[in-house]
Amino acid sequence: MSESGSNSTNGQQQGMLKQKQNPLEFTHDKILEDVYRTHFHCLEKCDAASLYTVASNVLNQSMDITEKVIAKGEQPMYMFKEDTTITSQQLAAKLKRIAYLMICTPRGEYPVHCTTMLILEQLKHYSWDAKVLIVEAAFALEYGKFLYLLPLIAPCQQFESSFADLHGLLMVPQNTKHLSHFNTVVKKVMQVVECITQWKKLVSAGHDIRDVPTLAETLQEIPVVVYWAIFTFVSCTGEINDFTDNKYQKHELSTHLEKKLDPILGEFKELLKKCIDEIERIEDFTSRKNIVTRGRDIVKVLKALIICGDKRDLIQNVYYFGLTEEQVKLEEFKKKCVLLFISGLENVDDDIKLLNSVNEKLKEKAREVENYRSEDFKILWIPIVDEWNEEGRKKLENKLRDTKFGWYVVKYLNFETSLKLIKEVFKYEKKHVIKLMNPQGKVENFDAKQIISQWGIDGFPFRTSDQTRLSQQWKWFWSEITKFIKEIDNLQNQIEEEDCYLFIYGGSDTKWVQEFTKAMDELKKKVESNVDLNMTIESFQLGKEDSKDVPRFWIAIDSLLTSRKQVKGVVPQTNEIKRLLFLKQDPKGWAILSKGKNVRLLGHGEAMCRTVKEFETWHDKLSLMSFDVAFTEHYRGIKEKDGSKRCEENVICYGHPTDIVERITCPKKDCRRPMEVTSVNFKCCHQHKQ
Repeated sequence: MSESGSNSTNGQQQGMLKQKQNPLEFTHDKILEDVYRTHFHCLEKCDAASLYTVASNVLNQSMDITEKVIAKGEQPMYMFKEDTTITSQQLAAKLKRIAYLMICTPRGEYPVHCTTMLILEQLKHYSWDAKVLIVEAAFALEYGKFLYLLPLIAPCQQFESSFADLHGLLMVPQNTKHLSHFNTVVKKVMQVVECITQWKKLVSAGHDIRDVPTLAETLQEIPVVVYWAIFTFVSCTGEINDFTDNKYQKHELSTHLEKKLDPILGEFKELLKKCIDEIERIEDFTSRKNIVTRGRDIVKVLKALIICGDKRDLIQNVYYFGLTEEQVKLEEFKKKCVLLFISGLENVDDDIKLLNSVNEKLKEKAREVENYRSEDFKILWIPIVDEWNEEGRKKLENKLRDTKFGWYVVKYLNFETSLKLIKEVFKYEKKHVIKLMNPQGKVENFDAKQIISQWGIDGFPFRTSDQTRLSQQWKWFWSEITKFIKEIDNLQNQIEEEDCYLFIYGGSDTKWVQEFTKAMDELKKKVESNVDLNMTIESFQLGKEDSKDVPRFWIAIDSLLTSRKQVKGVVPQTNEIKRLLFLKQDPKGWAILSKGKNVRLLGHGEAMCRTVKEFETWHDKLSLMSFDVAFTEHYRGIKEKDGSKRCEENVICYGHPTDIVERITCPKKDCRRPMEVTSVNFKCCHQHKQ
């Protein structure tokens, strides 16, 4: 076979080999698998930041000069200033070896691929960003030759001109047409390198992959991106020397690489953008969480909690719903205590009714407990749904239109960070919650709903400590009364039920006791037959089984008060004991209304019996308020209509007047004046002074 035939056959075989193993046609998964096999633990270190700075400066300055040659312009000398250096001799030697490998690589896709894999093998102990930065720096060693093109565009010494001639650079101006396209490819691969260094900073920041899931995606992409960056540098290095040849012809590979890099760069930039967005959300969440949990100012806390984006003073979707709907700023809550109501839109009517009742009581009468004033309390509702679609918006608007709130509402909160904060900080899991926040924005009661449900306005100012205090307030009563109620097991069970209303009654007038018992039986039937009333009513008569239990009970309460008077200082629950003792003076009888453990009303016989009988008159109020509140309001209305302004009188049997260790104040809430002591009878003396 002739030499020409042999060369032709070899050329065909090489062409088939190239066609069969053209890396431009490799799948993403194949490149990922091949490249990842070359990567080991990052044992070798290099100053990536300095390397990136030096290499980028050399390349940028070289491209500036070549573009000046193309445009026949002038080169500004300040571009050559350099503050960063690389001092590692070992790294410098490595750069030269890699540069030599790239220079000696034959033209064509497959040889470039082989050199790329060889370089990756040599850099197997470096991190992904270090691999590509080392190769970029090696490429800069060769591309930096173009710095010597300066003699072609500016006056210079003979030495510089000769040095440029030795590198063959004097032929470059003849190839400026192709040089411009070459620079475009170099700029493109430098953008890829910049993305890789940016990716490295994100990975090194220590973010949890669970919080930044896109980082996990980049870990699958970075080996492929690094491969194509190195592949491009290898290909471009081999092409540099061709510019010194007056017979230079443009390589098609550079055109293919530009097209290849475009989608790779675009997709990787998109991933980085998603990573940055996720990280910014984390940082924003952390910043907001710190504000909410530390609690320095209620306005700042509310802004961090519910206002979307950075313009927190502008985008405020908070409204006051009174007689009219009015958009307000969060500065309305400055130096205020906030009952923060968080709920969905389902089964919310009872909670709205509860808060409306408390809100009315707060406005109805000024209250102050340990510097907590009722006028400083505001209610803010944050409705939360999975998605604010048309149905959800309409449902909220209908509720806002049909209900006279007199408090504040955050409409259509769909800010993801806010929802995450509410769930994490306030432990919201679709169960309606009411939090008490003080003017500093600190949560004083994570479950204010419990105390409001049990005690209503009597729980003011609704702190956790108030719940503890109130739960102990009537403990002495239940301890004594259960000794005299025969249905002890049933009573104790009912006490624990928050939605169970208990009537405990008794008296010396048999006719009144029978009348009240009958009225209670009728009331129970009406409540049981009304499916809309989700509650239970039970009644217990003191002395029903044994009439002697009545005096025994009162003697026990008398003794309890006496024992407390022997203690110096203020003894808790003393006033409650005094109030109870006044009931026994009613000639008709008495009745006590309790909601679970919470004693809500100490009532006198006639008014209590009338209130029970007149249930049909006031039961419509149950759509707006709880049973105990509606009952108490009607009871007090009866007392006022009767014109009963007389203060109470109490007779307590002591062995001798000297046993009296302190004066007793009138238990009537609108009086509270000291009572005159006559023998062992206690009666309010203020009526004689009116």
